[in-house]
Amino acid sequence: MDFLGSEIVWKCAFLAVVAVAAALAARLLSRMLRRMLDASRVPSASIFVNLAKGVVWAFALLAVLQPVFGVQPTAFVTALGVSSVVISFGLQDTVSNVVGGLNLMVSKAVVPDDVVSVNGVSGVVTDVNWRATVVRTRGGTTVVIPNSVLNKNAVTKLVPWDASDCAVKLVVRADADLAEVERTIRSKAHKALRDVLVPGHTVEVYFTELTSMGIRCTVHLHVKGGIGLDAQRDKLVRALAGSSWLASATLALEEE
Repeated sequence: MDFLGSEIVWKCAFLAVVAVAAALAARLLSRMLRRMLDASRVPSASIFVNLAKGVVWAFALLAVLQPVFGVQPTAFVTALGVSSVVISFGLQDTVSNVVGGLNLMVSKAVVPDDVVSVNGVSGVVTDVNWRATVVRTRGGTTVVIPNSVLNKNAVTKLVPWDASDCAVKLVVRADADLAEVERTIRSKAHKALRDVLVPGHTVEVYFTELTSMGIRCTVHLHVKGGIGLDAQRDKLVRALAGSSWLASATLALEEE
């Protein structure tokens, strides 16, 4: 009886020590992870912290199975693995969404305030969590898109709705180095219009047609809303005037 009582006391003490050690380890690890994730500006960082805590407690459980409960850890892991396979078939979509959410959070491919188009839905991203991405359409409707859909379909980032497409049409000499022309146009556009261009969107340069005068070129400037487009076209044309590769230039008469 004394032996049984001492064994129970020893098991309880061992269980308490492991629990305290696991709690301290989980707390220390969570603090370190939060500092690292906050520094990297990863959204919804709490999910990574919770996963780390879960791993710590899982190891703590395996440590007490044999000494306290008399269960072999290998048998427990095997049974858990079989159960996980069965459950995963029923939660396949959920698991796919979680994995997709983790991928979006880490890669930051889609972040709040992005204007996107995916699978026929266009709108502003208002939230990205570990299961779904929330998009608000132009009409005000809120659409919840599973992260698995975003990972399986092409996502197009659009120009913000409060921005304007300022098109400038040029004609380039037929013998010009088009790669160098494109670099020059982008460089001078960013320098001449740096205060009015929408951040995060490149100056788009397209060579669209061969003519007797040269190669037609269209430059698309993504300009902040409420700014006169003709004045911005004038700035770019003045910046490019005199370039040796320029055959002629005309301003677009309409917004595209």
